[in-house]
Amino acid sequence: MPTTSTVLADLGPGAQLRAGRLPRRLSQLLAGLVLYGVSMAMMIRSALGLDPWDVFHYGLAGHLPLSFGAVVTIVSLVVLLAWIPLRQAPGVGTIANVLVIGVTSDVILSVLTRPSELWLRALLLVLGIVLNGLASAMYIGAQLGPGPRDGLMTGISRRSGLSIRLVRTVQELAVVGVGFALGGTVGLGTILYALSIGPLVQRFLPRLVVRLVPPARPSDPALPTGSTPGSTSG
Repeated sequence: MPTTSTVLADLGPGAQLRAGRLPRRLSQLLAGLVLYGVSMAMMIRSALGLDPWDVFHYGLAGHLPLSFGAVVTIVSLVVLLAWIPLRQAPGVGTIANVLVIGVTSDVILSVLTRPSELWLRALLLVLGIVLNGLASAMYIGAQLGPGPRDGLMTGISRRSGLSIRLVRTVQELAVVGVGFALGGTVGLGTILYALSIGPLVQRFLPRLVVRLVPPARPSDPALPTGSTPGSTSG
């Protein structure tokens, strides 16, 4: 796969919709977001550790009369409000991220039970992480806007001048720390996710970036040094 296929276009919300191949991109976006919600439910049911943002979501859900998916959606909306002072404009993919992932995770959690055997839980965790990497590459590759959490990260980096690496590290340490204090599940899965999600997205993304028609001016590499876009629930 040529290197240029791993480069994402720098487009505003309107230009994203005018960039061509919209049916393909919308289909890939929706499929990626649904699979992302499925992967979250799989990691929860493994009970072996969650990704940083889901540690926070799960911990918060334990203190509110709301489902896990509802908490994911509400947190997404709150994070999206933080885009306003950063002068970030949400795309179709950003809004779809808010609406689809939380609902999907709740649906899957309602039918997926926790396995009793440890090896089955470990398998569920590993499959969930791999699926999360694939799902992230799918919705990123659709080029219809970042998820709320990734947009917050890049917005803070752009406005403050701090590196993506530093902003992402601080952001994820903060949410995992608060989530753990609230009772979120931190474990082997949290470490495995942190170590593997970057390489997984890097592997899947070149095959899933949809070439835009007409070609748009490429901007930042899909995986900037020190960052892993799409490795959170948007």
